[in-house]
Amino acid sequence: MSKPKVFVTRAIPEKGLDMVKEFCDADIWPGELPPPREVVLERVRGVDGILSLLTTKMDAAVMDAAGPQLKVISNYAVGFDNIDIPEATKRGIPVGNTPGVLTDTTADFAFALLMSAARRVVEADKYTRAGKWQTWGPKLLLGPDVHGATLGVIGFGRIGKAMAKRGLGFDMKVLYFDPVNPNDPDAESLNATSVDLDTVLAESDFVSVHTPLNKHTHHLISTDAFKKMKSSAILINTARGPVVDNQALYQALSSGEIAYAALDVTEPEPIPLDSPLLGLDNIIIAPHIASGSLATRDKMAVMAAENLIAGLTGKRLPTCVNPELFD
Repeated sequence: MSKPKVFVTRAIPEKGLDMVKEFCDADIWPGELPPPREVVLERVRGVDGILSLLTTKMDAAVMDAAGPQLKVISNYAVGFDNIDIPEATKRGIPVGNTPGVLTDTTADFAFALLMSAARRVVEADKYTRAGKWQTWGPKLLLGPDVHGATLGVIGFGRIGKAMAKRGLGFDMKVLYFDPVNPNDPDAESLNATSVDLDTVLAESDFVSVHTPLNKHTHHLISTDAFKKMKSSAILINTARGPVVDNQALYQALSSGEIAYAALDVTEPEPIPLDSPLLGLDNIIIAPHIASGSLATRDKMAVMAAENLIAGLTGKRLPTCVNPELFD
């Protein structure tokens, strides 16, 4: 019996990739960079399943190119803004993602960015390497305290709650804004208070973004938002780059409207080398590595493989973005 054909848009960790190769006739894009659009459209022809990364768009054109036999799209990510979910649902194609396993790892990194920005760790490292460290100085590279500060969480899903939990450990006052779930039952145990967005922006010393990317959150943090924030505020974004307006962020940082920013995601990715943000000292930019622990990436790979194989065998996906297809 022949194996189902699948296209894997980039190699994932071996724990999941070995599962895919054992069960499937797998065509795996070998490059470190995502496959070009024309390559994707060619390589998906006739496949039964696709294992995609967030760097590759899965839209109607890709589904058309694959053909009517396409049974499943499994995304190696918790987010799925790279996939046209309504189009997939219309065609009866279940879409899988990898939530949960990266929650704590991503929150760890978000808090690492918060700490690094507050205590100016990256600036301090550059200062030392440049040979500028001459002696201990009472005013050298000062930053705000984290303990006892106010943490504002925008988006109170799994990762937003995990971020609040870390803030609790530093005796931070936690405010959160989540229009979908404003009265979350976990808020009390996390000592978190539900408020509107303006209150989060105005009262928080640290504003951490944890929303999905959609039409409501695109450039949610832009000029108006920065005007409402404290001049001492620090912005952290480990969600999706387009939630923050880069041009407005540059103006806010360069004018002193806010004090600092720490980003794991940008718009676009990678950030262009001529971006004015790269010329600022009061920003940290990481290359989208918030979920990048060895254990978490392995778990994501296994989940993506399990979703793919379930879809190929007509079973309900363990973690499905459009579960109504099975209801």
